[in-house]
Amino acid sequence: MSIIQILALVFALFAWSRVILRFRGREISMGELFFWSLCWIALILLAIFPQQSFYFANIFGIQRGVDMFVYGGITLAFYLVFRMYVRMEKMEQGLTKIVRELAKKK
Repeated sequence: MSIIQILALVFALFAWSRVILRFRGREISMGELFFWSLCWIALILLAIFPQQSFYFANIFGIQRGVDMFVYGGITLAFYLVFRMYVRMEKMEQGLTKIVRELAKKK
C-alpha cells in the first residue's frame, strides 16, 4: 500500500467516524448519514482496491481512474454549493418574514 492510499484510508475512516458521531448527536439526518457513509465507504474501498477505479472509469468512458475522481469531486462540490445556496435563500426568506412581523408589532 502506498503512502497516498494509507492517507486516503485514514482520512476516510476519520471522516466517516465524524459522520457517525454527528448522526448519534442528532446533528444530521438519516439521509445525510446514508449519503456521506456511501461516499466515505467508496473512498475506503478504492483506497484498498485502487485498480477497481479503472473499471468504473471505463464504464463512464473516462481514461484514468483518477480523472473519474476529479470529475466526480467537481460535480459533488457544485451540488453541495447549490444545496447550501438553496438553504441560505430559505433562511434569508425566513429571517425577512420574522423581521417584517417584528416591524409590524412596533
